[in-house]
Amino acid sequence: MKKRMLIVVAALVVLIASLGFFKYRQIQAAMSAGWTPPPEAVTTVVAADAQWEGTMHAIGTATAVNGVVVSADLPGVVSDINFESGRAVKKGAVLVRLDTSTERAQLSSAVARRDLANLNLERVKELREKNANSQADLDRAAAEAKQADASVAELEAVINRKTIRAPFAGVLGIRQVNLGQYLEGGSPVVPLQAASPIYVNFSVPQQNATGLSTGDKVMVVREGTSEEIESGKLNAVNSLIDESTRNVDVQAEFSNHSGQLRPGMFVEVAVMLGESAKVVTLPVSAIAYAPYGNSVFIVEEMDGPDGKKYKGVRQQFVKIGDSRGDQVSILSGVSAGQEVVTSGVFKLRSGAAVLVNNNITPSNSTDPKPTDS
Repeated sequence: MKKRMLIVVAALVVLIASLGFFKYRQIQAAMSAGWTPPPEAVTTVVAADAQWEGTMHAIGTATAVNGVVVSADLPGVVSDINFESGRAVKKGAVLVRLDTSTERAQLSSAVARRDLANLNLERVKELREKNANSQADLDRAAAEAKQADASVAELEAVINRKTIRAPFAGVLGIRQVNLGQYLEGGSPVVPLQAASPIYVNFSVPQQNATGLSTGDKVMVVREGTSEEIESGKLNAVNSLIDESTRNVDVQAEFSNHSGQLRPGMFVEVAVMLGESAKVVTLPVSAIAYAPYGNSVFIVEEMDGPDGKKYKGVRQQFVKIGDSRGDQVSILSGVSAGQEVVTSGVFKLRSGAAVLVNNNITPSNSTDPKPTDS
């Protein structure tokens, strides 16, 4: 049994060695005959010049121009709630009323004392005109009348402060009080954020800060596109540079008519620098990204080993700049008019033969609008 197994294994080794030798002779014969691999099917585009307006992109945070947590000024029991969470309110709108029954009773007593003090002051004045009393009596009566007026004003102010109003127009958050709840002074009632206008704060590298000035146009764009959501203007550039990041804080103001910007939201900001530059543009799919450098494949007529001409590709390292939609700007490495491979770059090498088929090409727009979005 063991001898039979050894014979079978030996036969298999001989068979595999024979097949390997046969394949080796085939490859050797093909190489000696000048065999070349078939051309790779690719799509191409002719690099073109374009005028791109100078734009700086950054990630910012939306912040309300006015934003507070409305709180109770004085302690008291909630007797009335006049708002609903998430609703827009006008400046001065009544939000919450605290119980003021004790203060109103005290106010009635103070009003009665004030009226009595004023009547007493009139009597003392009449007697003083007749020299029936002293000047001290008149001064005392006048002081008592003023004190009574002050007591009434104090109680009226306390009652007014127990009516909690919106300090400015905005959008309310989630209610944080309940009917009948006792509130300490300073207890939160509801967040209130002014939705229009709204600030967006972001940072830019120090080398880009010199090109910014107040009044420059700023856009909030949809992430990854140049589609404008809101348009505003640069409001302020910080006078200090962050020593740890070497960035400069910048603030822009937006009217927020669309209502899409909310405080705390992360947004992509595009600052229009006002100057346009001539750039060479290519589809993003044409770039072969690599740690050692980004490159493209340029289609050219090449000489084959047999002396015949063929259409091949040459790998060219490039320096890329800003991108917009499907396009990326090429700062160096490609000139306008050169034919560049836009798909299939992952399977190419320098000198490889290609077959161009542009029946279906990758998207190449600065403002793409996918049909299934």
